[in-house]
Amino acid sequence: MASEAHEDSYYAASANDHPDYPGLDGDTGAQVCVIGGGYTGLSAALNLAERGFSVVVLEARRVGWGASGRNGGQICTGYSSGNEKIETWLGRDDARKLFELSEEGKAIIRERVARHGIDCDLTWGYFHGAGKRRQLNDLRADRESLARDYGYPHTRLVENPQEVGEFIETPAYLGGLYDSGAGHLHPLNYCLGLARAAVAAGVRIFEGTAALAIEKGVKVRVRTPRGQVSADFLVLAGNAYLDRLEPEVQSKIMPVGTYIAATEPLEENRAESLIKNDIAVADCNFVLNYFRLSRDRRLLFGGRVSYSALMPPNLPNAMRRKMLQVFPSLADVRFDYTWGGFVAITMERTPHLGRLGGNIYFAQGFSGQGVAFTGVAGKILAEAIAGQAGRLDLLARLPHTTFPGGRLFRTPTLALAMLWFRLRDML
Repeated sequence: MASEAHEDSYYAASANDHPDYPGLDGDTGAQVCVIGGGYTGLSAALNLAERGFSVVVLEARRVGWGASGRNGGQICTGYSSGNEKIETWLGRDDARKLFELSEEGKAIIRERVARHGIDCDLTWGYFHGAGKRRQLNDLRADRESLARDYGYPHTRLVENPQEVGEFIETPAYLGGLYDSGAGHLHPLNYCLGLARAAVAAGVRIFEGTAALAIEKGVKVRVRTPRGQVSADFLVLAGNAYLDRLEPEVQSKIMPVGTYIAATEPLEENRAESLIKNDIAVADCNFVLNYFRLSRDRRLLFGGRVSYSALMPPNLPNAMRRKMLQVFPSLADVRFDYTWGGFVAITMERTPHLGRLGGNIYFAQGFSGQGVAFTGVAGKILAEAIAGQAGRLDLLARLPHTTFPGGRLFRTPTLALAMLWFRLRDML
């Protein structure tokens, strides 16, 4: 039986019915052991089971307990780093291949929701709001490059506040970019659906079963509180919650706290006047705000970050101030839920995939793009374990810098760096 409930959030309160998976009690074996019951681990497990592998998933708490069950639910285009940086690292041709991988991640979501009947409110349409002329110019350049260099035709530039009103009713944006190829979903329900699909394919999931130590070798052994798993291959999919289990991997990511508030349900006409056609929205700041409507017409408003393990003080008030900057008309609306959790970022803001030795694989550091990219990441890990490592090797060519300062000093170092980006957002 799982050891604890999901984090108190709107997502947990509106989750579909789902089973409790048992804890591991005793020793067992499989061809592949996956550590982490979120999008990445479940995607890898599902892909591997569909290829005929026997798979065990170890989840320390509940399926979807971490970022996969708490995030903003936004399905974004491309990478947080931007395509231009990837071109400087890998060249235009390989940058195009990586962009195609990110698009494959979206297609995987569509296909899985349809094939497995996952009820997760999947909706398409996304608006990037520009609050400054500089940001609008950047969006214009992005649109031209996406169409010209990457064959992506799904965007429309919005160049004045009157046109903004076709998408969102706010004084905060002077223009923006509409992307019909991006969208949003209920993140926890999507994750729970992946777990059901994986179990149906033969995967064994153990909840409330933390991985305590890894013994490397021809056979990998993972020790848990009440047993161990022996496997030919190991997949590390704990991301921001991997902690100290594998220091070589953990040093390349930084867990960053991010937060969401859910309003009380809004009257239908009021909700639809705020955000048109049920699209998702984000601004263009480095430390961005992102928001959308839920199925029951709540505004789900995300923003604010922190670099410690502590919940920010007066979080509801801070989130309310941010929300009213975008929607001053909601001054009379209360929050029913506020919650947070950790995502993992890399220094370069690109996903970090690779292997340790011959039989340990990992995927992490999705840097805000995890809803879309984790699906294809799991597929790529499964390909590599099955002997087809070309796409993993391409991703492994991306540079990933170790965060400076070690465990003790890297958080304040990053906080100072982020202060610079906050100041830039204000200009």
